Amino acid sequence: MKEDMKLLDGKTAVITGSSRGLGFAIAEAFAEQGANVVLAARTEETLHLAVTELRKKGYRAEGFVCDTAKLDDVEHLAQGAVTAFGRIDIWVNNAGIGAPYGITMSISPERIKKVIDTNILGVYYGSHAAMRQFLGQGSGKLINLLGRGDSMPVPYQNPYASSKAWVRSFTRTLAKEYAGSGVEVMAINPGLVITEMLTQVDAVDGFEKKVLPLNTIIRLWGNLPGVPAQKVVWMASSATDGKNGLMVNFLSFGRMVAGAGRELWRIITRGPVTTPTIQVRVVECQETC
Repeated sequence: MKEDMKLLDGKTAVITGSSRGLGFAIAEAFAEQGANVVLAARTEETLHLAVTELRKKGYRAEGFVCDTAKLDDVEHLAQGAVTAFGRIDIWVNNAGIGAPYGITMSISPERIKKVIDTNILGVYYGSHAAMRQFLGQGSGKLINLLGRGDSMPVPYQNPYASSKAWVRSFTRTLAKEYAGSGVEVMAINPGLVITEMLTQVDAVDGFEKKVLPLNTIIRLWGNLPGVPAQKVVWMASSATDGKNGLMVNFLSFGRMVAGAGRELWRIITRGPVTTPTIQVRVVECQETC
């Protein structure tokens, strides 16, 4: 490899839910490594600001308003990416939402349906659009985002956790079905990412105190979005050629030990807390509490 060659030179990547947070960090990390990036988000204003920020840095970026819960929007996104850059090489299904923290029957069916529409149907629609492009050209990398609950039940976070269990099963199955096609289907659990989704939490009335221990967990193992974004760059690069079905857990045992060590040293030295404090908004119980 030439010294000045970047990991994703000449590649085009689509990242859903990428106007802010982890999605934007992934898009920026891809662009830094030479990729053309296509951002997608539901809100036009924040999407425009994100694309403008990348372009000001000299990166090649386009943006499309897209609600991943709508198949037509996702198909338009894929078509727009191909029109803008000629092809798609990488697709990251990052868009995701959570439901209020609380016992399952205290959450309204409407809120749970929103999680299903975004976290399950959105991943399916994105995978459908990406795979049509990838199979036609005989190559491509599909990367789905996992999260807490992808491998075990999580009380009081059932809608989100169950959706991530579905994503894991869906991704593993898709990888097996298309083994040998030249397409790599993978997933990553980025661990605790310090974004608004983590630090601004809705909790059903009566469950708000159960959220507070998360402040300690964030101090132990939380990461700014740019940290796991670098791992996604690695997954999108040629380093994972032939690694179809790869499942990455960013919060490894080693990272957990290191995080605990840092927090212990902070306590011993009475250092300042630098991670944000969780803001909890209490919502009414909708069903049976």
